Amino acid sequence: MHNYRYIVYVFIGILSIFCAQAGAKKIYAVEASMLARTIEQVLVENNVQNKVEVIHCKVEDICPSNVEKVDIIVSEWMGFYLVHEGMLDSVLYARDNFLREDGLLFPSVAKLYASPCQLPSMYEFWDDVYGVSMRKVKSEKPEILLLNRNDLLAEGKLLAWLDLNCVSMEEINLLGGEDYVSVCEKDGKFQGICIWFTVEFPDGSELSTGPCNEATHWKQTAIVLPTDIEVLQHQPVAFKLTFEKDALNSRCYNIKLILLDAEEIEHDIPCNCHMTKCIVTKTYIESQSNEESV
Repeated sequence: MHNYRYIVYVFIGILSIFCAQAGAKKIYAVEASMLARTIEQVLVENNVQNKVEVIHCKVEDICPSNVEKVDIIVSEWMGFYLVHEGMLDSVLYARDNFLREDGLLFPSVAKLYASPCQLPSMYEFWDDVYGVSMRKVKSEKPEILLLNRNDLLAEGKLLAWLDLNCVSMEEINLLGGEDYVSVCEKDGKFQGICIWFTVEFPDGSELSTGPCNEATHWKQTAIVLPTDIEVLQHQPVAFKLTFEKDALNSRCYNIKLILLDAEEIEHDIPCNCHMTKCIVTKTYIESQSNEESV
């Protein structure tokens, strides 16, 4: 950041200190809550108060004419399942009003994934709560929990790919919504859908919150099925998963999961599932490839 004159920082005061330590000459730290006063004290404690200007309001309330265009926007806006609490709206507003045309966003790309999974701890707990069956409780809301790679039944499906440099407010009103087919990589119990995200930065580095990576405070989000379903290796699981902004509260998303009939959904080509049409298609593609290589 030594080559950049200005940085807007949106939310969480410690990032403004990191930016100052990285060499930024001027940082605007935007904080709407009463933490703004505490942040000012922390800035003095770390001797960066001359570099960081705390703006105590929502970024949407800043008059564009009062703040010059900046080189970089840094924000830790991600919530559970990426868009929980709808903080991305504020970052896009800051981008459209305060970022220079050739400016950078940290992070710059976000991806949302989902996979069928096993949730043994959820089922074991609610099946026997001190001798009482409470299975209905586990399906009422998404659960925030840590899973591991062994809990996944299939490779993650990409639900949304957001280029934060150009994505619009309208485009984040509805994420997902397509029909997805996941092919189980092992026998197991299909007990829910695991959701996670990754974000990428301009230098190509990546932060992943997936169950195959180091745990983060975001953990993973699981939609728990009311009853588990026995599945076999190579069995296809079809579903539709949507994240839609609430009509009355733009900071909230409504999550909707629909399980579909895998026989009625178009599969990837080639597909590794055990359905006859996919086996025939895959065999044909492989035979054509072998002929071309001869």
